[in-house]
Amino acid sequence: MKKLRLILGDQLNTNHSWFQEKDTDTIYCLFEMRQETDYVQHHIQKVVGFFSAMRSFSSELSAKNHKVIYYKINDQRNKQDLVKNLLQIIQEEEIVQFEYLSPDEYRLDKQLTEFCKTISIKNTVFDTEHFYTDRSELKNFYEGKKLYVMENFYRYMRKKHHVLMEGSKPEGGEWNYDKSNRKKWKKETLIPPYKIFLKDVSELVNEIKIADIQTIGNINIKNFEYPTTRNEVLDQLEYFCSHLLIYFGDYQDAMHTDEVNLYHSRISFAMNIKLISPKEVIEKVLETYRHAKNEIHISQVEGFIRQIIGWREYMRGMYWALMPSYKELNVLNNQNKLPNFFWTGKTKMNCLKNTINNSLDNAYAHHIQRLMITGNFALLMQIHPDEVDAWYLGIYNDAIEWVQLTNTRGMSQFADGGKIATKPYVSSANYIDKMSNYCGSCYYNKKEKTTPKACPFNSLYWNFLDDKREQLSKNRRMGMMYSLLNKIPASDLASIKEKAQHIIENADEY
Repeated sequence: MKKLRLILGDQLNTNHSWFQEKDTDTIYCLFEMRQETDYVQHHIQKVVGFFSAMRSFSSELSAKNHKVIYYKINDQRNKQDLVKNLLQIIQEEEIVQFEYLSPDEYRLDKQLTEFCKTISIKNTVFDTEHFYTDRSELKNFYEGKKLYVMENFYRYMRKKHHVLMEGSKPEGGEWNYDKSNRKKWKKETLIPPYKIFLKDVSELVNEIKIADIQTIGNINIKNFEYPTTRNEVLDQLEYFCSHLLIYFGDYQDAMHTDEVNLYHSRISFAMNIKLISPKEVIEKVLETYRHAKNEIHISQVEGFIRQIIGWREYMRGMYWALMPSYKELNVLNNQNKLPNFFWTGKTKMNCLKNTINNSLDNAYAHHIQRLMITGNFALLMQIHPDEVDAWYLGIYNDAIEWVQLTNTRGMSQFADGGKIATKPYVSSANYIDKMSNYCGSCYYNKKEKTTPKACPFNSLYWNFLDDKREQLSKNRRMGMMYSLLNKIPASDLASIKEKAQHIIENADEY
């Protein structure tokens, strides 16, 4: 009985139970497709990362004597469409059973569900065996509750999986050390050089060019830096635990012009394509902590674990609880276009210039840069969420819709009206200055609102609060903001709003 098993580009889990058996009648298939490269304009490093990882994974399966059919992007037999490729193989190989791993993206889940309705052969879907939770666990957890507060889910996950627990109580006496995770990095601690993987990807980049795939961003073709095999990401995790974990929590929200990564792990891409599981990551971090308790404070470890067992699992659960309508939400009715400098990095605002150029150069920015620099500015500019989604989904190598959409449309842009974030994450220059050194060398003055050299964030901030007064003024977490807004004299507010409007209409001049 000939069986076909599909593996998508973000399902590269060598530890999956599928691979424990070897069957000459089982064929595994992986496809590089225009269907996946073209639904949004991706960063060149994202496309290279996916293709490189997929090819390595395919080779590994073949080396273990599994039968693999792999379509490269320019293969003549490649139909560039998932369904067409599957139908071709089913017919040619006389397949009688089709199996696939449950996709993490709604678009692909729907495509494969519909496909299975059209074929006459037996078909079965399997779990990816990657996440701590299944799709519906979060939705079931919050059943009957009005608010989906992440902290509640995070504590539930800690208890269920016995992570940083002493019996029924949190280890160290606190559930959350977030207040200890907000330090500004002032070069008082040494940041070791981040681990890189010297890979020549010139041949692969050339194949992408031949295929005429339209990409954004930059790449060093002689030195591709991200882990794209399981062994590489295990090395990366070991490096993080040995050299960076000690200060991760302290500076996880910090930003600095001289440092792209600070103490961050650089494993999100590898984890999101399932080269390594969140459980493996957390177990390694805990093992490191247990052996170095005198050196590593629990706040460093809890801050990291919260991002994975809390935030990551929470965002996936929210995605499946709220799709497909979630993708259409625009509660604040924002309609503006994204400034062109988001694609070029050409702006006089130092925080945006630094973050965007880092993103273009590295296909990476850490969560606070995404939330409080680019996301904050996009929201203050009242950009349509579709535009913001497309940019985030394209520019970051770890951006897969299940994690990107909830973070962007929910956490960053408040387009869902508070299903994920309890308030809009907006700020003036004050927060940016508090968490970075961006303002010190900026063309604009962080304290001014309306002068020619006033920081654009300042007028945009107050203008946003005023424009969205109807939707936001009753939000309990925004009471102080609106109290301060109400104290601004009418003439001053009019000048602020005039300045903000000029920025909105002429953003690329700034």
